[in-house]
Amino acid sequence: MQTSYAVIAYLPTLIAAIIILLIGWVVGRLLGKVVSRILDKIGVDDLLRKSSIGKAIEDSGTNIVHLFDLIVRWFVYLIAIVAAANVLQLEFLSNLFQNIVFYLPHVAMFLIILIVGFILVDYFADIFQGWGKTRDIEFLGVIIVLLRAFFYFVVLILALSQLLIDLTIIYTFVTPIAWGVGIGVGAGIAVFLAFGLKDRAPEMMDNMMKRISK
Repeated sequence: MQTSYAVIAYLPTLIAAIIILLIGWVVGRLLGKVVSRILDKIGVDDLLRKSSIGKAIEDSGTNIVHLFDLIVRWFVYLIAIVAAANVLQLEFLSNLFQNIVFYLPHVAMFLIILIVGFILVDYFADIFQGWGKTRDIEFLGVIIVLLRAFFYFVVLILALSQLLIDLTIIYTFVTPIAWGVGIGVGAGIAVFLAFGLKDRAPEMMDNMMKRISK
């Protein structure tokens, strides 16, 4: 009898937890669809296709809109699971999923920094390449490859820092290399500009002198 009374007394708590999970499931799906539609209207996928990371994501058979849809859904799902676990007084599950919920925004920031950073690097590299082609400068491709690799690395480090990963070892070994690459890239740009502008230097000086005289 006591067991039956205990089960009956526990039923309202169990029903409340189930209702919370159902609400979380519905809200998660709705918010995921809203976010995916907003990103789709903005044209995030079309913008990503023009970048190297976008091509890699597309080749994997997924797209960034669907990825953020899943992140938003599971963020809400996990909040609902934490709330249900609290109602059921399951402290272990509550703490576990609460930690996961707190970590998900870091994953989202990692993806945002990585994607936006790679897009910007590709965008400015393409502008640089287009400008250089009009000047018919040698070693342009090598310089752009070095620039892309260097700034990809910077973006990657910034993104990984959002995952709360200890990057001390990476900094120790890679910082000297990064400085070397940075100095090399800087020297390459200096040479690039020197050779690229040498033919236009007289014209630029004449224009500057005319402005000064005026």
